[in-house]
Amino acid sequence: MKPLPLILATLLAACSPSAPKAENTAATAQQATLPLTIRTAKATHRFTVEVALTEKQQEQGLMFRKSLAPDGGMLFPMDPPRTASFWMKNTLIPLDMLFIHTDGSIAFLKANAAPYSREPVSAGIPVAAVLELRGGRAAELGIGEGDHVQWGDCTASAPANPLNFCPG
Repeated sequence: MKPLPLILATLLAACSPSAPKAENTAATAQQATLPLTIRTAKATHRFTVEVALTEKQQEQGLMFRKSLAPDGGMLFPMDPPRTASFWMKNTLIPLDMLFIHTDGSIAFLKANAAPYSREPVSAGIPVAAVLELRGGRAAELGIGEGDHVQWGDCTASAPANPLNFCPG
C-alpha cells in the first residue's frame, strides 16, 4: 500500500504547471540554428538564427518571447518558394520581417512590426524565406531592400546541405 502514495505523488508532479515549461525549454533548445549573413553596400552583418523547419515551429515562430539577441533571429525557409503572410498574434516584442527572394536579395522589409497585431504582413510575391530580427535592428545596421542574405555553411569546401542557402 505504501507505493501507491508515491506513485500518485509522482503522477501529480508530472502533471504540475511546471511540466509544460520544461517541454517548451527542451523544444527551444533542440531548435536548429544556422549562421546567417546580410551583405549591404557598406558591410557584412553576421547573425546566428534559429530555423523554423517544421510546420509546428513555423506556427510558433517567436511568439511569447520576451527578448531577442541583437544578432539573433528566426529564419522561415520556404521550399518551394511561396507567397508568405505573417502576423504578430501573441508576439510580445516588435520584429523586423525580411522577405527574401530566391536570389538572396531582400524583396520587402517590414520594420518594427507591432506586437499582438493581427494585420497580415507579406511581400505579395513568392519568397525563398522570411527572416525575423529584433525590431529596429535592420535600421540600426543599415539593412534594406535589395541587400543580400545567405545562410548555412557557404564556403567552397562545404558538403551539400539542404539548409545552406548560398545564392551567387
